[in-house]
Amino acid sequence: MSITPEQTAWFQETFATLVDNVDTVVLGKRHVIELAFTAMVSEGHLLLEDYPGTGKTSLARAMGQTVQGTSSRIQFTPDLLPGDVTGITVYDQSRGEFEFHQGPIFANIVLADEINRASPKTQSALLEVMEEGQVTVDGVTRRVGVPFLVVATQNPVEQAGTYRLPEAQLDRFLMKTTLGYPDHAATVRILEGAAEARREVTPVITPQGIVSMADIARGVYLDALVLDYIARIVEATRLATEVRLGVSVRGALALTKAAKTWAVAHGRSYVTPDDVKALAEPVLAHRLILDPEAEFDGVTAGAVIGQVLLDTVPPSQREAV
Repeated sequence: MSITPEQTAWFQETFATLVDNVDTVVLGKRHVIELAFTAMVSEGHLLLEDYPGTGKTSLARAMGQTVQGTSSRIQFTPDLLPGDVTGITVYDQSRGEFEFHQGPIFANIVLADEINRASPKTQSALLEVMEEGQVTVDGVTRRVGVPFLVVATQNPVEQAGTYRLPEAQLDRFLMKTTLGYPDHAATVRILEGAAEARREVTPVITPQGIVSMADIARGVYLDALVLDYIARIVEATRLATEVRLGVSVRGALALTKAAKTWAVAHGRSYVTPDDVKALAEPVLAHRLILDPEAEFDGVTAGAVIGQVLLDTVPPSQREAV
């Protein structure tokens, strides 16, 4: 079912409002904010990997405040246990029965700060909930609600006392991106106190509004030629000489969903090859496992995706619409 021009216009306006709201706190990073909300509306999760002090936590917090739902923060440490994330069952003596105490994962937006500091056992507590939106504790399955977004952060510099995220968990993040340092103009505004004055942002949308946006994004038209283009990009990553393990089918589905959201956020009811190109690196790069020799030679996953895009011929704009 195709979407109407009215739905497209409402989506584009609402998406811009969400981005503008967070842009008052995270200065000079509009493109990254757009990627973050694309992940949210596409019903995916976001991994932010960057240096300390670049605003990763501020971005996640501002997104949580923008949506009039629930948000929580989990500070991952080596002694964190799976029950500290999902919740535990406690015996209530006065009532003579077991009672489940929800963990911080039961929120619309969950900030998983420094996720690579927790042990693999604790990291694995997120696998089910990130994939299926539910938690199973003591044999009982509980839904976490919608929308549900995990924004995880990790520091790529300090590796002491950290545990590298396994490939199965990386694959569950729809996008991985970085904020980077602000430019000179944004830095001056931060120093002048522009960000300090608007540390708190006001909610501009309800959780049901995010669900409505997701429903609209699913109805965006995607031509068979564009689907073929996505499939050829994914297959090319598996054949690249620098790659030991290419992009999975989950990655191809993630790129398809994100491209639909990106298209309607920019006022179109159909996906173009340029939408796919714009999202290929943040959606696909973190899913690659490079050959050790290629890594030693300085090859990066982003560079591999860039070369794949150069080598894979897209359909013409006229054919793909």
